[in-house]
Amino acid sequence: MMKQADRAPGSDSKQFSSFTHVEGGAASGWLIVCDHASNALPEEYGTLGLPHEQLERHIGYDIGAAGVTRELARLLGAPALLTNFSRLLIDANRGDDDPTLIMRLSDGAVVPGNAHFDEKERELRVSRFYAPYHAAIDDAIDAGIAAARPPALLSIHTFTENWRGTARPWHATILWDKDPRLPVPMLEALRAESGLVIGENVPYTGELKGDCLYHHGTQRGLAHALIEIRQDLVREEAGQREWGQRLARIMEPLLQAPGAPEKMNAIEHYGSRTDDSGVDLARV
Repeated sequence: MMKQADRAPGSDSKQFSSFTHVEGGAASGWLIVCDHASNALPEEYGTLGLPHEQLERHIGYDIGAAGVTRELARLLGAPALLTNFSRLLIDANRGDDDPTLIMRLSDGAVVPGNAHFDEKERELRVSRFYAPYHAAIDDAIDAGIAAARPPALLSIHTFTENWRGTARPWHATILWDKDPRLPVPMLEALRAESGLVIGENVPYTGELKGDCLYHHGTQRGLAHALIEIRQDLVREEAGQREWGQRLARIMEPLLQAPGAPEKMNAIEHYGSRTDDSGVDLARV
């Protein structure tokens, strides 16, 4: 399931596509996004001064997330958008004014290629890599609306099984803000699965002003949720297939119950707790 493009440096940025669009039905009722799908870098950025093994860590990308995304999109017949660039180049799950948009230090690793970037370089990375990905998400949402099925939006992420010596107990977690339409039934269905420990708004929070789902879900009134899957469960292709199949099995009935599309595929604005409190909470 893991493609070479998810793991290897890319070509010159002028030919480097910032995203992959997995074709799917605009009227499927779903849109899947993967903000940290790849650890690839355009040729002129090299490795941002890092050893290659650092790019293979979670700081470079969300290990296994791309494979889960592709499998889920295939089974749902849904469109999906995946980044083709490392989160170390620029983080697609941040607002474009976020101070952590381009990280100089990530989980103890100094990123030499980001140490002295200026405003011109920031704007270049936004325009070449970040903005086209988000524009593609907007286009896919518009296509769903034009097909009379505003899509429910699911974002696929993964998290490390161990954080600074502490094992994380959850197999997966659901992150969300104020809109309960998608996260609540997903939590219920995942918790009904035998043998799974499912968390909610851990080890990160879904209450993130300016992140991908705030921009495309909260502000546009789409049902939305973010799932985090523990990386040891999806590091290999078999685990990616298993989790893609599990999520498809859980998600398909959510649009099949009487009246479900009218709820899940409706534009309804719930707002954000970050708008209410102004608190800048921990980042994904």
